[in-house]
Amino acid sequence: MARLYADEQFPYEVVENLRELEHYVLTVQEAGKANLKIPDDEVLAFATSSARVVLTLNRKDFKRLHRSQTNHAGIIICTDDSNRKQLAERIHAAITVAEPLPGKLISVVRPY
Repeated sequence: MARLYADEQFPYEVVENLRELEHYVLTVQEAGKANLKIPDDEVLAFATSSARVVLTLNRKDFKRLHRSQTNHAGIIICTDDSNRKQLAERIHAAITVAEPLPGKLISVVRPY
């Protein structure tokens, strides 16, 4: 399963659901980097150095980062969904389809 790095605003309930799906998820908080106002490029750099795919709701900024530096472990940008279990299942499905993940930008959106 995938090694993921959830940024600071990413919903923890989704992280827990992804762990139940056997993904290895590290959160910003668990990495000791919470409340430090770390810039997005540094979040991506940390994830890359740890061989982890970034999980984020910050679509705009991480799309820009992907365009400027494609040498990363992967980025998954999501639209928020109050159904946390379904969001985790969509992320899991997207990972399964897209592997291998390095250098990829994967968009996971809420169904209409």
